[in-house]
Amino acid sequence: MPELVRTKVKEKGIDSVDILKKVLERQRLFGGKIGSNLVAMGLLEEEQVSEFFRFFPTVPNTREETRLEPAFISDLILKHALILKSFTLPKMSQQIKLSQSVVKDSLDELRRLGLTEITRGDTSFNIANYQYAITNSGMNRALGLLEESRYVGPAPICLDDYRCAVEIQTIRAAQVTMENVKKAFSNLVVAENYIQVFGAAVNSGKPIFLYGPPGNGKTTIAEAIGKSLTDAIFVPYSLVVGGQVIVVYDEVTHHKVEEEMDSDNHDQRWVRVKRPVAVSGGELTLANLDLRFNSHSKYYEAPLHMKANNGMFILDDFGRQMVDTETLLNRWIVPLDHRADYLTLHTGMKFEIPFDQFVVFATNIAPTKLVDEAFLRRLRYKLKIDHPTVNEYEEIFRNVCLSNGLEYNPTALQYLMTRYKQANIQFNGCHPRDLIDHIIDEAHYLGKDPEINKQAIDMAWENYFVHE
Repeated sequence: MPELVRTKVKEKGIDSVDILKKVLERQRLFGGKIGSNLVAMGLLEEEQVSEFFRFFPTVPNTREETRLEPAFISDLILKHALILKSFTLPKMSQQIKLSQSVVKDSLDELRRLGLTEITRGDTSFNIANYQYAITNSGMNRALGLLEESRYVGPAPICLDDYRCAVEIQTIRAAQVTMENVKKAFSNLVVAENYIQVFGAAVNSGKPIFLYGPPGNGKTTIAEAIGKSLTDAIFVPYSLVVGGQVIVVYDEVTHHKVEEEMDSDNHDQRWVRVKRPVAVSGGELTLANLDLRFNSHSKYYEAPLHMKANNGMFILDDFGRQMVDTETLLNRWIVPLDHRADYLTLHTGMKFEIPFDQFVVFATNIAPTKLVDEAFLRRLRYKLKIDHPTVNEYEEIFRNVCLSNGLEYNPTALQYLMTRYKQANIQFNGCHPRDLIDHIIDEAHYLGKDPEINKQAIDMAWENYFVHE
């Protein structure tokens, strides 16, 4: 957090997480943006609001500043040393993502215990050039540690630091502009009033419910909303809770951004990424929403919604999960209401994590068959994504032709419209793409250039639609 705002916070006698808890409670009662509530409560000035939501992890220069147990750091170094065999101070610092001063303190302690040793010095007495190695006693100790946990990666952060980071980088403070939203939807045929609603929904951070017949772009729309989140956040590689490591960073969910600052300026245990967009469909189970403990590696992987913190979670094909809808909804009610979730370690320790994400429910099942009024009330925005109109279908068809390098043929499209009318079939937004794919596939097989004409449309129609 910037020093100016840190000072302001300290003057009030409360820390940043306490501020956010107070302001979120006020927001639940009176609505409005978090920033405006901060100002209304007299906690910050208007010009300080944007600074408050800027999180920057500073480099810890002592073991105390890492907020980790010294023994945990030493044990992690020892496991790395077993794998590296021989290493320098800078190399070990790079491996565990802690400063050289922190690593040196731990290495000095390990040397006193006879677990590591210096195998080669340097005539200039530059300790950065010293070669270290693990001793036989260190090997035995490291092998025992690997039996307890096979985690050998960057040093984790503590739970309190994780909570603070998530709260400061809240999705409700995301920089979502009209320009960003329009750009995200520029390749889609969506009514202007819907785009405005999507922009407002993202800015509020409140859940949105997309429903309507299948094949009309609910998933595509949800993903486009995710593209409007253009700012970056910091996520930790991992965190430690009750002595147990939980891996958070996931290359599938988290996409690194190019560093705009010197990479040594921030705590390397954190990764700068785009706001995450996590997607789960019919494969979602309750187990996916809990910590996943690997009995072989002896450490945890964070659940998908924890990886989505400060970003977006798309629950696609809602109602078709491998768990019944009522059970799933009961699992989500508390997080949606209180912006917090509770996870449990295999040791029985239960702890709270923030639930800070823009949630999108997308379904082609009638809402009244899925959820009751109490749950629908918790979903601030509810939008029906219906069949396209004639004009919208024509625009989609033209766009698909252009994107595939095909000449748009209005006469052929009118012929296609006639076939819809004769068969009494409604337009779907996915039809142009799927029908043209058929035409392209056949043309490639025959070794000729694809062309949109009556013959090609008849072939695609007969192979695409089910006929009684």
